[in-house]
Amino acid sequence: MLMGVLVLAGLFSIIFFVSGLARSPAVFVVFSFTSVVDLIISLEEDGYISGFVEVYVRESEPHLRTAHGILICYWDGVIHYGLYLAMIAAIGGLCGHVSYRNLGLFWLGSLTMSIVVFLLGNLIGKYSSDLSPAFLLNLPYILIPIWAGLRLFQQPKALPCLSPEEVAEEQRKYLHQRPQDAALVLLLLLTAAFTFFRGLVVLDCPADSCFEYIYQHEPYLRDPVAYPKVQMLIYMFYVLPFLCLCIYGLVLPGCSWLPDWSLVFAGAITQAQFAHLGSSLHPRTPFPYQTPEDVWWSFLLTNVLYALGPQLLAFRCLRRPAFFLPATPATLHRGKKHQ
Repeated sequence: MLMGVLVLAGLFSIIFFVSGLARSPAVFVVFSFTSVVDLIISLEEDGYISGFVEVYVRESEPHLRTAHGILICYWDGVIHYGLYLAMIAAIGGLCGHVSYRNLGLFWLGSLTMSIVVFLLGNLIGKYSSDLSPAFLLNLPYILIPIWAGLRLFQQPKALPCLSPEEVAEEQRKYLHQRPQDAALVLLLLLTAAFTFFRGLVVLDCPADSCFEYIYQHEPYLRDPVAYPKVQMLIYMFYVLPFLCLCIYGLVLPGCSWLPDWSLVFAGAITQAQFAHLGSSLHPRTPFPYQTPEDVWWSFLLTNVLYALGPQLLAFRCLRRPAFFLPATPATLHRGKKHQ
């Protein structure tokens, strides 16, 4: 408990001391330390190493011994750690054209989804009665995404070198004139439908299709640890409305908010699907809640496609951003002049 308090005190001291700086590698160095700790936890729980954090995890945070806890520790110890190193390199100009801001937005979505599902699952799930004072060490991490989000969105965007004529030309195209965007809209519609369906499943919808799905395709949704249920409810009440906004942004031009938020969205869904998919197959999940072997391929296909849509959306927004740029007065004036 004392070690955890000292580490968090040091972390937030650095954050507040460097809060006047727009970008600080020192912050990511501290975050990298917590990622290494999480990687040690996951490796020890999976039996690759031993004798490092066994007593702490068993006595203080037993929820980290669940399949979900192990998977989010792997994600933090590998993916988040890699993102911290990449952001440090981008700040130092060592990554070429890779944007520190874009990496940070992806990390912001990933970290936010991870900590929200983890905390809510701990509070209402199987281990809610076993929470110790060490659980409070997780609460300050709610402040990190808020602080990081404010800092990242204050960073100036790298505007593309496009003339007003090129922007106007792109924004005059209807959806049927943009086949790639039309295919992406279709994929997002299917993703929204699947999101709504799984939300009904965890809400105990009495329909036969929901009953069959939760028992024969994704029994992990019934796991009493509550992480999968919390995840599906977040999908239903937050991701589903955002999917509708994304479709709106692909149909009507000038939605300048979409490129940034698509990166946050991509990071959140990637982390969530990794934890959900991995936990469904992990041996630490009790056997009755593991995905049956006869539906592995359909389960993998649907969940991988679910994660693919937000990645394609973010890639499309970054690769060809003209459609999402706000229509400037100069653009409108020149468009009228050509008419």
